[in-house]
Amino acid sequence: MGRGKVVLERIQNKINRQVTFSKRRSGLLKKAFELSVLCDAEVALIIFSGLGKLFQYSSTDLNKIIEKYRQCCFNNMSENGDLEEHESQGLYEELLMLRVKHESLAQTQRNFLGEEISALSIKDLQSIEKQLERTLAQARKHQMQKLMARVNELRQEVHNVEEVNKQLESKERGLSSNICDNSTDLCISNNNIITNLRDAQVNEFQYGQFRHQHTASKGQTTDTRIGRGQSSRNKNN
Repeated sequence: MGRGKVVLERIQNKINRQVTFSKRRSGLLKKAFELSVLCDAEVALIIFSGLGKLFQYSSTDLNKIIEKYRQCCFNNMSENGDLEEHESQGLYEELLMLRVKHESLAQTQRNFLGEEISALSIKDLQSIEKQLERTLAQARKHQMQKLMARVNELRQEVHNVEEVNKQLESKERGLSSNICDNSTDLCISNNNIITNLRDAQVNEFQYGQFRHQHTASKGQTTDTRIGRGQSSRNKNN
């Protein structure tokens, strides 16, 4: 049995529509690749799915092919003399190119996040892996630089705190030495006062003893004189 004719209309079933899109897209990309290899042609293919996802293929650099297309269209429009239409067409093409770049970057970002990588080839996966390794190495390098800078700042702060502590210790030692000197002078003056008091007491005591001895000696002399007078009186009698 031959293959039945396919009706070209929108597939209503969402799952069947997605399956058909994947198959036709793969076939179209394969045909574009075969055309570029067999005929040595520059082929650029841009596909947007119903969900807005970008799928593209180019035998060479896509931007170069688009620029070449713009130049070719500009030359044709210049020959026809339709410059206004060319300007509008150029703006529209630039908008398409920017949209393609945006979708390409968004697709790359999704791939870096681990999304939609089932359709990628081994070469694309290896390229993503290398880019992630380079990004990780750069991130680690910058992280180490920031950590070392922070460590140096903390060391400087510790050094400043140590200097302040040394200054405070020196001031404290100066104050304690002044207090010791003042207390020593006070102790010496107190000792001098006590010594003077003791000397005064000793002198007073010695002076009292001397007065007592002098009084006693005077008494004895008076008694002797009185005894002598009485004896002379007795003799006269």
